[in-house]
Amino acid sequence: MKQAYSVSLSKIIKELSLKAIYLPNDADEILIDSSDVSRPGLQMIGYYEFFDNRRIQIIGKVESSYLEKLTDDEFNKIINKFCENSPAAIVVTRGLPISERFKPYAEKYKVPLLVSNVGTSEFMAALIAFLNLQLAPRITRHGVLVEVYGEGILLLGESGVGKSETAIELVKRGHRLIADDAVEIRKVSSKSLVGSAPDNIRHFIELRGIGIINISRIFGVGAVKLTEKIDLVINMEHWDSNKVYDRMGLENEMTEILGLQIPSLTIPIKPGRNLAIIIEVAAMNNRQKKLGYNAAQDLLKKLGMQDDTNTNDDTIVDIF
Repeated sequence: MKQAYSVSLSKIIKELSLKAIYLPNDADEILIDSSDVSRPGLQMIGYYEFFDNRRIQIIGKVESSYLEKLTDDEFNKIINKFCENSPAAIVVTRGLPISERFKPYAEKYKVPLLVSNVGTSEFMAALIAFLNLQLAPRITRHGVLVEVYGEGILLLGESGVGKSETAIELVKRGHRLIADDAVEIRKVSSKSLVGSAPDNIRHFIELRGIGIINISRIFGVGAVKLTEKIDLVINMEHWDSNKVYDRMGLENEMTEILGLQIPSLTIPIKPGRNLAIIIEVAAMNNRQKKLGYNAAQDLLKKLGMQDDTNTNDDTIVDIF
C-alpha cells in the first residue's frame, strides 16, 4: 500500500513567506497532503463536481477581478458556498485586498486564509515545487551521497568498504557532501530522484578510528549541500578475482530506485586504487554520456568494429 505523506502549513508559510490572515489551529497542526493546487474559477460560477478539498486554492487577479464585480449578495453567496466545501487552505496572491472580504467566511468554516505578495504564476510554481519535494514517495538507503562536478553520485556498498573515506577525499578535492550513512531519497517527478540527509545527522560523517566529524565545521559551508539530484549510482565492493568486471562500458548497467532506472557502475575495491579520482572520472564520463558521447562506442567506430556483434571486452583489450 502506498504510504501517504503530509507537510505542515507552518512549513509552507515559512518557505513561501506567507502572511496568515486566519488560522483555525496552530499552523504546525494543520497538515497538507496533496501536491496539487487549484485556481477555483469553475467554483466561482457554482460548479463543484470533482472539487478536491485536499488542495490549496489560489485566488489570483482573475478570480479577484471577477468577484469584485459582483453585488454583495452574489459575492456572499459564492464565497459562503466555496468555504462551506472546506478547502485545505486559501491563498490570495499579489497581496490583493480582497482577502479581508474572505475572512468572515474563513472563520465561519475554519478554513486557513493566507496572503502572498508574489505574482500568481510565480507563487504557484514555487508552491508546487515545494509540495512535490515534501510529499514525494521516499525511501532511506544506507550509503553516501556526494556532488562531483555537478553530478549527484550515490555510493552504495557494505559497511566498511570505504564509502565515507572516499567521500572525505572528494570533499578535500573540492566536491560536496550531501549525506553520509543514511540517504533519504525522494521521487520528485516521473524522471527525477533527489537525495538528502536526515535533519539530525546532516553534515556529520563517521570515520573509523577517528569518530564523528562535522564536515561543514572542518571544511567550511562550501563543502556541504542540502539536497542533490541522483544522476549515478556507484556500487563499491571488495575485489573478487573470480568475478568478471566491465572493462569497456559498452553495456549500460542500471539500478532501480522507487521505480526509476538510474545509471550505475560497479567499482571493485583493492589497495592502491585511488577511488576519489575514479569517481571523478565516472562523474565526468556520465555527463558526457548524457550529452550524447560514449567513449567506448567512439573507439569501436574508430576501429571499424561498431557493427561486430561478437565484440567483447577481451577483444578490445587485446588491441592495446
